[in-house]
Amino acid sequence: MADLLKGKRGLVMGVANERSIAWGIAREMHAEGAELAFSYQGEAFGKRLQPLAESVGSDFMVDVDVTDDASMDAAFDTLKSRWGSIDFLVHAIAYSDKNELTGRISDTTRANFNNSLAISCYSFIDCAKRASELMPNGGTLLTLTYEGSNRVTPFYNVMGVAKAALESATRYLANDLGPDGIRVNAISPGPMKTLAGAAIGGARRTFRHTETNAPLRENATLKSVGSTAVYLASDGGAHTTGEIIRVDGGYHVIGMPQSENL
Repeated sequence: MADLLKGKRGLVMGVANERSIAWGIAREMHAEGAELAFSYQGEAFGKRLQPLAESVGSDFMVDVDVTDDASMDAAFDTLKSRWGSIDFLVHAIAYSDKNELTGRISDTTRANFNNSLAISCYSFIDCAKRASELMPNGGTLLTLTYEGSNRVTPFYNVMGVAKAALESATRYLANDLGPDGIRVNAISPGPMKTLAGAAIGGARRTFRHTETNAPLRENATLKSVGSTAVYLASDGGAHTTGEIIRVDGGYHVIGMPQSENL
């Protein structure tokens, strides 16, 4: 342990289980000395989260629904009451009806579009506003995106639009909050074997395809994504903001499959 985050406190939102990207981030942050609080939604997710939180020495968990203002108020009031201030926030929250991730995006319903954008994008803006008020000495806001925001990806549909909005929001928030010493960045891993990823059609084929065609011939791991988050939240990331940091084995630079896979 290098203690890169020693003395820093933050909230991690979106841990569903031990395979969650948010958990990989939390684990690496803990290893570097950070003190962590966690959010969850509902009793079932709370029961899954509790042993994970305890394994990194945390007894600080808050139940929050990011679509409900009163729930958000209560969660951030709890943070303020217990800690007074925080140094970072990790936002790993996204949602869309998986039944609308197949077929054509032109068939997306208004209700699912609005819900997907509200949960996957607006919730980060809302969290940023609330978290920034608890960062009197500056801090770091991190969210998670995916290359489907920029390039058409099978079975991603409205989530691609939501992630594009999230990336744009990251840049605007970075500009808004920069004068307060608050950095805002997004991490864009390649396909990973997570609960959220499993909801995407053809997930296994996509995972194999990127693994065999990325320059490094590897997909990202929880450790590599977590370590990237540590860098961004540490003093080493002091002048990095408004960025979309890709952790995908270099797949995003490839225009066609490798020659042996054509």
